[in-house]
Amino acid sequence: MKYTQELCPIVRKEQLNQTTFSFTVASQTAVESMKPGQFANILVEGKTLRRPISVCGFSREEGWIRFVFEVRGEGTKIMSEMNEGQHMDILAPLGNGFDIDPREKAVFVGGGIGVPPLLGASAPYGANATVLLGFRSKDAVILADECRANGADVRIATDDGSLGHHGFVTELLAARLEESPCDAVYACGPKPMLRLTAAQAEKRGIRCMVSLEERMGCGVGACLVCACKTRTPDGGEKYLHVCKNGPVFDSREVIWE
Repeated sequence: MKYTQELCPIVRKEQLNQTTFSFTVASQTAVESMKPGQFANILVEGKTLRRPISVCGFSREEGWIRFVFEVRGEGTKIMSEMNEGQHMDILAPLGNGFDIDPREKAVFVGGGIGVPPLLGASAPYGANATVLLGFRSKDAVILADECRANGADVRIATDDGSLGHHGFVTELLAARLEESPCDAVYACGPKPMLRLTAAQAEKRGIRCMVSLEERMGCGVGACLVCACKTRTPDGGEKYLHVCKNGPVFDSREVIWE
C-alpha cells in the first residue's frame, strides 16, 4: 500500500444537509495513485488519532479530491468548522478500493453515509449503472442528483417513506435484480445492509464487492483494531484488517457475524 502525507488546501466547502458536509481539496501527490473506494486519514486539530474519511470522488487531471462526511463526534465537528483556504493534513490513498469495469452493467447499493464512495465508483459507468440509495428520510438524502447527472438510474428508499420506496434499500435491490441481468454489485453502508446485499447477489451468482465500515486507529494496519473474520479459499478462517486489506472485499470472503 503506497500512500503519502500531504497538506491539501480546501478549495470548496458545501453543507449538504444538517449534519453532512462536502470538502474538496487540491492535491498533487495523494490523488496520483487513488482509486474509487479508498479512504484518507485526516488529522484534526486537537486530536491525536486521525479520522478515516471515504473518498467521494477525485480527478487526477484537475488535481482534486472530494470528501463527504457526517458529523458524528468531536473530531468530525471540528472538521466541519474548517473553511476554504485552510489546509487539511491527509494520509492517502489508504486501503483497497473497488475494481471497476465501466463496460459492465452494475448495481450500486448505498446506505446513509456509505453513499459517498459510490458516487465516484459509479460515475464512469454512466447509463450502465443503477444506483440504489437508502436513507432515514428525505431530509437525509445526499448525492442522488449528482448520480443522476452522471447518467445513472437512481432509485431511493427511505425508512419513513418520505421519499421514494417506503422500506429498505435491499428491497429495491431485490426488485432490480429481477428486472434484468447485471454483471456486478458494489455496496457500502451498515453491516446488516451489506449482509443482505451479499446474500441476494450470491444467490444469483453475481459478483459482489462490499466496503466494510469498522472503527480504525492507525488506518495502515499497524494497530490491529479493525479486524474482521474472513473465509480462506480452502474453507478455513482468518482475520484481515479493514484498513489495510479492505475496506473493499469480495462478499464471499466475509464471514458475517
